[in-house]
This record gives sequence, C-alpha cells and structure tokens, in this order.
Amino acid sequence: MRRVVCPGSYDPITNGHLDIIQRASKLYDVVHVSVMINKSKQGLFPVEQRIDLIRQTTASFGNVEVEAYHGLLVDFCKERDIPAIVKGLRAVSDFDYELQMAQMNNGLSGVETLFVPTNPTYSFLSSSLVKEVATWGGDVSHLVPPVVLSALRDRLQHP
Repeated sequence: MRRVVCPGSYDPITNGHLDIIQRASKLYDVVHVSVMINKSKQGLFPVEQRIDLIRQTTASFGNVEVEAYHGLLVDFCKERDIPAIVKGLRAVSDFDYELQMAQMNNGLSGVETLFVPTNPTYSFLSSSLVKEVATWGGDVSHLVPPVVLSALRDRLQHP
C-alpha cells in the first residue's frame, strides 16, 4: 500500500492545501494529513477543530486520514511506515526552506520528500494571510472551503 503524509498546521485549511492533498490522493492509496502541533504557537482554531475541518473538506477524496502530532515529522512517518512526505511549493522562497527540511528528514530517517508545485491560482495563499484578511472583515470566500469560511466567521464574529 502506497502511503504519504501531508504535514502542516492547517490553521485553517485553505483551498491551496486542499489542492495539494487532493492531488496526492490521486497518486497514493492513503494520504495522512498530519496536523503538527507547536506548543509555542497559539492558533486561531483549536487542533480538534482543525482536524474536524480537514476531515469535512477531504471526505469526498475517500483515502485521507487526519490526525494531530506533536514531535518530529520523521517519527510520525516511522510510527506509521510512511516512506514519503508531500509538500506544496508556492515560490522559490518556499523551496529554499523546504529543501533544507527535506535533506534533514532524509538524513534522520531516509524519508523522502516530494515537492508539488502549487496551482498558480493559489501561489500567494497562506493560512496566515487568510486569517489576517478575515480578521479585518475581508472576503476570503474564494480562498477557503465553505465550512472553513463559516468557522472563520464564527470565530472572528463577522457576518
């Protein structure tokens, strides 16, 4: 069985994230979406809600498993016998950072990292940008799935 992981904070999941997860789901038997927990960061959404939003938005893919993880991604992979990580790249600046991470992960455990270029429609998109725009009442309806838009409005108290 071919397995891969798509890691991230997903605070919140965006259409860009979904694009990468959906594309991975067409190539692999099982796509693990790992919501990585960083205790030093306070997220907009609690981890449990992020997991729920990801499950709702990926349910139609049929082969996505979602769970939280605190620790090294390579340990997540070892514990689940996952040989590869899929990461979306928006720009050259992403590549510089992600290449270092890929080389470290491979050196630590032999886990491979596969880079997928982001759909140009989402090349500027990040969860941070979505949160900033939504906080000020801007329209992010074209950047996130409807269930996420609703959760953002509830969290930020915008109609």
